Amino acid sequence: MGHKLECIRESLEKEIGNKVRVTTKEGRKKIVVRRGVIEKTYPSLFVVRFENRSDSEDCRTSFSYIDVLTHNIELAIYKPTTA
Repeated sequence: MGHKLECIRESLEKEIGNKVRVTTKEGRKKIVVRRGVIEKTYPSLFVVRFENRSDSEDCRTSFSYIDVLTHNIELAIYKPTTA
């Protein structure tokens, strides 16, 4: 399992600055989808900055790589297009 976590961390490290869609499961029947940017990676977690539509401040949330591995959250990374 440690090897899989390291692979997840390395792949997310390459995506710093890219936009992502984060789908989180918050209870039995509640699913929340938000869009943001991968801001920073650390040995045990990574930080996503979400755009807050209700005011001008951005919201930062950290997630564990375990959350990705166990599918508690799902990430969809938007690759920048080159014109």
